Amino acid sequence: MNTHFNNQAFECVGSGRLGLALDHEYLEELALVQRELGFKRIRFHGLFHDDVGIYQQHEDEQGNVEVEYNYTYLDRIFDSFQRLHINPCLETGFMPAKLASGPETFSYWQGHITPPNNEQRWLDLVTTTLKHLVDRYGETVYTWPIEIWNEPNIDQFWSGDEDDYLHFFAITFNAIKQLDDRFIVGGPAICGVQDEKWIKDFLAFCEKENLHPDFITRHFYTVSVVPTAGHYRYPELRDLKESLHELETSRKLIDQSSLKGLPMYITEFSTSYSPDAPLHDTVKNAAYVADMLSKMGDTCELYSYWTFGDVFEEKGIPYQLFHGGFGLLADHQIKKPTYWTYVFYKQLLDHCTLKNDHAVVTNDDQGCQAGVVWNYRRDHDVAPYYYDIKQDQFDSAVLTLQLVDQNHGNPLKTWHYLGEPANPQAADVKLIKQAANPEIKTVILHRGESYSLAVSADAVVGFTVKPRSTASDRGFDYTKLTK
Repeated sequence: MNTHFNNQAFECVGSGRLGLALDHEYLEELALVQRELGFKRIRFHGLFHDDVGIYQQHEDEQGNVEVEYNYTYLDRIFDSFQRLHINPCLETGFMPAKLASGPETFSYWQGHITPPNNEQRWLDLVTTTLKHLVDRYGETVYTWPIEIWNEPNIDQFWSGDEDDYLHFFAITFNAIKQLDDRFIVGGPAICGVQDEKWIKDFLAFCEKENLHPDFITRHFYTVSVVPTAGHYRYPELRDLKESLHELETSRKLIDQSSLKGLPMYITEFSTSYSPDAPLHDTVKNAAYVADMLSKMGDTCELYSYWTFGDVFEEKGIPYQLFHGGFGLLADHQIKKPTYWTYVFYKQLLDHCTLKNDHAVVTNDDQGCQAGVVWNYRRDHDVAPYYYDIKQDQFDSAVLTLQLVDQNHGNPLKTWHYLGEPANPQAADVKLIKQAANPEIKTVILHRGESYSLAVSADAVVGFTVKPRSTASDRGFDYTKLTK
């Protein structure tokens, strides 16, 4: 019997700002992620930031402003994405310095967050860039989501007010659609601050102005209290079902409007919203995200983990290897526990047979099985979660288990035991990478047999069941090796 489950985990993944894609470490991490996980799209800030250098202007001898566009770095970066089989999800931000209407910036890398000082030059920048992308990469660009700005409901990212954003959305949206209606464009890309009000106002504005966005976007983080100490934050996770109510409410608001049925894209999600929260590096994060991935497809057609790697500089250059960065990978391509949550979801098969608060189990038409089982610790004392893996499809099958818990697939713990070296030497990096691998166990199950899986607190287990047959070479007898 099939159970409702929409696995959209690999539709998109987040990234540090676009200019970081010129960095060797960034591209190495992305190449690893694409080989093993294979995301369809990548979203980033800073498309129009000055370190990518697209927008250029100068004055001629008569004092007239002349505008030029430089696509050297953009093409270099997007060519790299194409080689890695990942397409951009375009966020139209932030403002080039010479187009900014004020001095306000965001983050260490100073992304300008003001409305444009010249709307026509902004619109020309957007449309000329899109035309360039179509000329270079062809009609596939019409499948790239275009999101207008980032978190305009938070003054860190948008210096104007809500009305300023709605006007900015409308002129940008209309300019793109007038260029070619095949572009898919959406917004408002809000985060959790006054999210219901912003979604309602955005939907009402679109109806009033006869705008028809192709999707609605928002972000989703699941922490509340954020105590700090030194360079780091130690947030408390909210109950996931309580947090998911935000997405359910947004989905209802869309479907109660004239835009009923539009896809909802979560273009950023994670536990904490800050790149200095060591929670991101833990097995607890892996177990919690496993629960998130099991449920977010109930309301959303796309949800993009923020981010694939720790090459990220919003709060400056990190002080040490494990610093609470957003990434699935730490520097040196070290796989954090949450990376394995994604690996286990990648193994899932076509038909879901079980989905609950601890597990997603699937099979295929041949009777093979694949599942993810987790036990996020909500309280201090959590009993193991037990799941019986039954095998009744094959005369003989092999059950493969991969375990991530406090003692396996937990490079943070090994790094801690090594003395928390800020910049470990090569030998220590090698050891930490080895410690990042899950424990692997294989079991032979004959027809009618089962295996009782006990999942401890904050552990995540991925398992597969596949038919087993042997074709030993003449004279080879494994049993003689095990006496």
